[in-house]
Amino acid sequence: MAEDGVLPPPERKWRIPLFAMFNDARLVFKKDALGMEILHIALPAAMALAADPIASLIDTAFIGRLGPVEIAAVGVSIAIFNQASKITIFPLVSITTSFVAEEDTVERLNSKVPKDEDLEKGSSKDNECKELMPEDANTENLQKNNETKESMTDDNVKTTEYKSPTVTSNNPKKMKLKKVKRNIPSASTALVIGGVLGILQTMFLIFLAKPILSFMGVKSGSPMLSPAQKYLTLRSLGAPAVLLSLAMQGVFRGFKDTKTPLLATVVGDLMNIILDAIFIFPLRMGVSGAAIAHVLSQYLISLILLIKLMKKVDLLPPSVKDLQFSRFLKNGFLLLARVIAVTFCVTLAASMAARLGSTPMAAFQVCLQVWMTSSLLADGLAVAGQAILACAFAEKDYAKATAAASRVLQMSFVLGLGLAGVVGLGLQFGSGIFSKDKAVIHLIHMGIPFVAATQPINSLAFVFDGVNFGASDFAYTAYSMVLVGAVSIGSLFVLSKANGFVGIWIALTIYMVLRAFAGIGRMGTGTGPWRFLRGRSME
Repeated sequence: MAEDGVLPPPERKWRIPLFAMFNDARLVFKKDALGMEILHIALPAAMALAADPIASLIDTAFIGRLGPVEIAAVGVSIAIFNQASKITIFPLVSITTSFVAEEDTVERLNSKVPKDEDLEKGSSKDNECKELMPEDANTENLQKNNETKESMTDDNVKTTEYKSPTVTSNNPKKMKLKKVKRNIPSASTALVIGGVLGILQTMFLIFLAKPILSFMGVKSGSPMLSPAQKYLTLRSLGAPAVLLSLAMQGVFRGFKDTKTPLLATVVGDLMNIILDAIFIFPLRMGVSGAAIAHVLSQYLISLILLIKLMKKVDLLPPSVKDLQFSRFLKNGFLLLARVIAVTFCVTLAASMAARLGSTPMAAFQVCLQVWMTSSLLADGLAVAGQAILACAFAEKDYAKATAAASRVLQMSFVLGLGLAGVVGLGLQFGSGIFSKDKAVIHLIHMGIPFVAATQPINSLAFVFDGVNFGASDFAYTAYSMVLVGAVSIGSLFVLSKANGFVGIWIALTIYMVLRAFAGIGRMGTGTGPWRFLRGRSME
């Protein structure tokens, strides 16, 4: 280790950086320190990420009992809402996770324990103070003489500089220290931006619901228009809660704490399922009941996360100048371009399916929900990779960065292979859960090969996103995805017109393959933040 505490680049250099991804592949299941760190972050994150789509699947099953028109209408509305949400929140969450992880690492490095000499001096001074001061000394003097700088740990998260302890007893022998809240500018900035964007999204979706639905293929006179408009308008009221909760999840991920978001998400989604069953059937509120249940659950999730976060972080910065709006906006606009390209492909695919009629749209909605739910399990590994890599790059520990990236990528491929079998068999024998309409079930079976076969590709694509975000390679991810999106959108228009329902899924398969290749392109060529793989300086 260098004298300044910064690790130098690893001695090993890769003539072909692509081979670094296969480094120590035999250790993919090894429960070593790195493997356990990944699993400790990834498993709760995957469960939290999968919880909401699973709740949406249950929503789909409930609404499917109302009829193919209702499930098709809700499918279009969800596609619109998800598009709007991802455009606003995905850049915010990704940036927040990386920035918080970097700030946390820098604080930890800057809060190292003083040298032995300083410790000895501090200890002798403290002893002198104890001899001179009576036991009933007032707490003010006690605090003044014991002022120190320490680094404290709270739920595996390092705090900012700690100065004076807060005494909770007049008896020095029974003194207790209160946990110090951390001042993380990125956390405060993320919440401010998330709240503002949530309000703007609500207003946008309420006032433009009908024109947007028309653009999606739900024209005036369509039986889907009324239920789709009701669902979209009501669900948009939950946008502020959705954006705030996801922003807070980004903060917790940066702290490598994925258990707290899991707890909040599970509680909220359980409430959603219970209210769904009550509002849709006994109260006969139909799609409106489903939307209201979802909105209430999102506000509950936000409340839980806010209470937990306030115990750890000082959300009121010393001044407005401490907020990092310029840094967020600079990288946010890059990821905004990326997320528009990513989500527009899926939204356009839903629009193409809607234009084919309510039956193809109903089948597409079921296949899409299963596709996204299973694929998002890999996002748990992406979150782990992003958090660990952001810390490793902040420390300039390139050996750990390489090891972590290769391990999460190898894990994602194995996960994808397992998901392919589970999803294929599950849809083959369980499609009747979502609809009793034989035409819908027939189309679902036509989509199974695409939904199942793309699982390994999807897993790699999602985890590569986390790897690139962890390296703060936001510019590359933005430009490469815009190119991928342009090609994929073109294929959607051509293939959907020529092959209908099947053509849409062929185009989505092409889209995910291109996403995976875009991810490989950076690390595999040893460029950008990965140029150290070729032995080049990172300065």
